[in-house]
Amino acid sequence: AGYRAKFSLPVVGITGSVGKTTTKEMIALALSSSLRVMKTEGNFNSQVGLPVTMFQLEPEDEVAVIEMGMSNFGEMGRLSQIACPDFAVITNIGISHIEQLKTRENIRSEKLHITDRFRKGSVLFANGDDPLLAELRGKTRYPIKFFGTEPWCDYRAERLESYGTGTKFLLCAGNKRIAVDIPAPGMHYVLNALAAAAVADTLSIDLVEAMKALGSYEFTAMRQQVLQADGITVIDDSYNASPDSMKSSLDVLAGWKVEGRKIALLADMLELGEYSVRGHYEVGEQAGKLGIDVVIAIGKKAENIALGAKEHGVKKVEFLENNQAALELLRQIAKPGDAILIKGSRSMHTEEIVHGILGT
Repeated sequence: AGYRAKFSLPVVGITGSVGKTTTKEMIALALSSSLRVMKTEGNFNSQVGLPVTMFQLEPEDEVAVIEMGMSNFGEMGRLSQIACPDFAVITNIGISHIEQLKTRENIRSEKLHITDRFRKGSVLFANGDDPLLAELRGKTRYPIKFFGTEPWCDYRAERLESYGTGTKFLLCAGNKRIAVDIPAPGMHYVLNALAAAAVADTLSIDLVEAMKALGSYEFTAMRQQVLQADGITVIDDSYNASPDSMKSSLDVLAGWKVEGRKIALLADMLELGEYSVRGHYEVGEQAGKLGIDVVIAIGKKAENIALGAKEHGVKKVEFLENNQAALELLRQIAKPGDAILIKGSRSMHTEEIVHGILGT
């Protein structure tokens, strides 16, 4: 906090249950069209990681984009005292860490501590498509700018068009209308791009140039990174998982243009507490609704993913105990033209399956 106080540059803090890292990368890209940006590297967003990040600030930096993560009561308040963000983005209110925080309302209240050090001129940017965030309209002591697809959002996406490896949409902000093309498929990436637009516009960055900069967005390792192996497309999203992020990744898989089948390999999700059975089942249910061809569930908790998938129309469902069994099954059934999504909580080490498929 003492080192942070030496700098007068604007600091943008980013939090949310899902999408913090992607949103951070897109905001940094948009701002870099005009400014020298310091950003959180990787996911150094915790009680230890955020202080390490703040020490990366240099006198030449013109803006900082800081990821801020929490998993229990009191943590966001501490991070806010250190980073002192002038602006903040909340991507969504999901159920990550609900085992500790008990309710989504508690999660929202905790994340709102990102505004603890707000001052005159500070702005909160919030996802208007998230019901718990939309409830904040007109109820805060500081201004909020909303992004999303709702007609009342300040930064709105219209005419969405997914084309497999990317998404096009029309950005509407006041009287501005800008065509945007991002090299990432799925609605959650559109929301991340809208957050970037809102921050850039508020910091007086040319919106056309800022949105053009998003065209160079690249997936980071183990976060929906697209890889190829003998004609098979592998979507490596093995970094971590929650019901919200699982559903978003299934949406990406469902929209992928493939000649073969869409296969989802999904492992246990942790820290869900009493919501665990329901959360896993809903992921399987979502796979069925989206028309995923094959679901392979790994781990004791994931048995409920398999159950939800079976009961909602997935034709082939397998329930396995470990990564090795899943890898052996994939080697038997995967064919050129197939697309495979691989995702699970960090402790499930589903990247082992990715390495096995790729032979790395």
